[in-house]
Amino acid sequence: MNWHQMWEVASAPDNVPIVALLFLVPFYVWYAFRQAAENDRLIDKLSADPALAKTEYRKTEPWHPKWEREVHTWPYLLRIELVAAVLVTALLMVWSITLSAPLEEPSNPNVTMNPAKAPWYFLGLQEMLVYFDPWIAGVIMPTFIIVGLMVIPYIDANPLGNGYYTYKQRKFAIWTFLFGFIGLWVLMIVIGTFIRGPGWMWFWPGQTWDAQRVEFAVNRNVDQVFGINGSWMVHFMPASNASYAPILARIIFGIFPVLFYFLVAGYGVHRLVLLTDFTRKIFKRMTLLQMMTMEIFLVLMLSLPVKILLRLLLRIKYVWVTPWFSV
Repeated sequence: MNWHQMWEVASAPDNVPIVALLFLVPFYVWYAFRQAAENDRLIDKLSADPALAKTEYRKTEPWHPKWEREVHTWPYLLRIELVAAVLVTALLMVWSITLSAPLEEPSNPNVTMNPAKAPWYFLGLQEMLVYFDPWIAGVIMPTFIIVGLMVIPYIDANPLGNGYYTYKQRKFAIWTFLFGFIGLWVLMIVIGTFIRGPGWMWFWPGQTWDAQRVEFAVNRNVDQVFGINGSWMVHFMPASNASYAPILARIIFGIFPVLFYFLVAGYGVHRLVLLTDFTRKIFKRMTLLQMMTMEIFLVLMLSLPVKILLRLLLRIKYVWVTPWFSV
């Protein structure tokens, strides 16, 4: 989109959360890394001098002797929470009064919006529909995300970093989260908002959203790239079932690139986990079930950027095509 169109999209009332996301997420990531760096410096300082570790105050915030050693929930914590609740309530009231609800005219089956976009919190799923079957992008992938978040406490064998920010002691977990949340989910929301235009076509920043634009991009499946048509199978099948030869050939052929990806990605993830001495120590504490669960979810998470690159760079739509599903 051109810059005028970008401003119109960014200033729309229903896109305010996305604009706020672009500023709040980088700020809090920086703030977390800043606090983690301060804690890491303190840990290194106390680890180098055991005598100092017995007497030094183990917080990065300055300590005053007049402070109470025990901070009770009432009134200290509840007072802060009350003030925060009042401020958030006031902000939401001002927001709802000053910005009109993005309601449009009654729906008309003869007129479809172009581009037709879901609410901002579903734009990531809508972008995934470009690369996966609808039931995979709308059901399977979100289920994996939810289940993956649920199993984290059961597969995380690293006892360090509980209750305080640290980078050196949680490198693998931090970069995995940043890649999954910011590199995939937040990025797809931004792409769906500012990059996808009429017809859900790709428009780089600065390009005008042209509703009359026509793309002559040819998407192919992997079996079409290799010319798999099942002609060799016809000689081994009854004449009455010869029409099923192309379908059966695609089903059988598609299994191999999927297995190849799981083997290569699984080996790469395994080598990545064993990259440093610290991660190797954590890995040794995990049971076989924990290791397999972690690597399976990491391989599935990597499948999304791999499929995106295949579609955008090589124009490959599906890797494995069957009558029931396509991957």
